[in-house]
Amino acid sequence: MSAPASRGERIARVALVAVAGLVLAFLLLPILAIVPMSFNPTSFLVFPEDGLSLRWYRMLAQSPDWTRAFANSLAIAAATTAIATPLGTLAAIGLVNLKSRARPLVVALLGAPLVVPVIVVAIAFYFLFAPLGLTNSFFGLIVAHTVLAAPFVVIVVAASLHGFDVSLLRAGASLGAPPATVLFRVLLPLIAPGVAAGAVFAFMTSFDETVVTLFLAGPEQRTLPIQMFEGVREQISPAITAAATLLVVASTLLLGSAELLRRRAERLYR
Repeated sequence: MSAPASRGERIARVALVAVAGLVLAFLLLPILAIVPMSFNPTSFLVFPEDGLSLRWYRMLAQSPDWTRAFANSLAIAAATTAIATPLGTLAAIGLVNLKSRARPLVVALLGAPLVVPVIVVAIAFYFLFAPLGLTNSFFGLIVAHTVLAAPFVVIVVAASLHGFDVSLLRAGASLGAPPATVLFRVLLPLIAPGVAAGAVFAFMTSFDETVVTLFLAGPEQRTLPIQMFEGVREQISPAITAAATLLVVASTLLLGSAELLRRRAERLYR
C-alpha cells in the first residue's frame, strides 16, 4: 500500500511544481518583456527589435525631468527608511512583549495600511493633510510613506524576534546594565539582520509608491513612478521601458539582499 501512496505523492508534487511554474511564468514574463524593449533603437515600442541601443538609457541620464524624479524618489525613500526603521523596530519589540488583551487590536492597527486599499489610504491622507498644508511638500510625502512602510518593518523585525532568546536580556539586566544598554548592546546587534531586511522593504515601499504620491505630490515632488505614470498617460516612449528595467533590477537586488539578511538571521538563532 505504501508504493502507490508514494507514487501518488510524487505525482502531486510534480503537479504542484508545474502549476507553480506556470503561475510564476505568467507573472514574470510580462515584466521581463520590457527588458529587451528598453534597448530598442527606434522611437517606437517594437518587439522584437531590429537592433540594440543604449539610446533611452542615455536619455534618462541626460533628461532633467527624469534625473529630478529619480533624485526625489531616492531622497524620499531614504528619509522614509531612516524614520520607519527605528519606529517599526521599537513597535515590533513592544508588540512581541505585549501580553495585554488589546494585542490583537494593536496588531490590526499596525497592519491597517497593508489591508486597506491604497486608494482609500491616499484619499484619507489628502483630506487629513490638505487643511494642515502638508500637500505639495516633501515633509507630507515622507510622513505618508513612513506610515505605509513602517508595517513592513514591524512584520520583518517581529518575525526575527520570535527566535530570540529572551534569557540574554535577563542576563544583561542581572549584570546591572540599564535597559538602554541592553537594547543597544545585546538585542539590536542580534536582530540586526532582521532590522536591515525591514529597512530594505521600507525603502522599496517608498521608492515604488505611486497612488498616495499622486494625491499628495506637487510638481516639485514628482517621483520616478509618477514620472513613468505621466509618460504612459501622455506619450508612450521607450524611455519608460528603460526606467522600468532599472526598477526591476533594483528591486531584484534589494529583494535578494533582504533574503540574504533573513537567512543570516536564521543562522544566528540556530
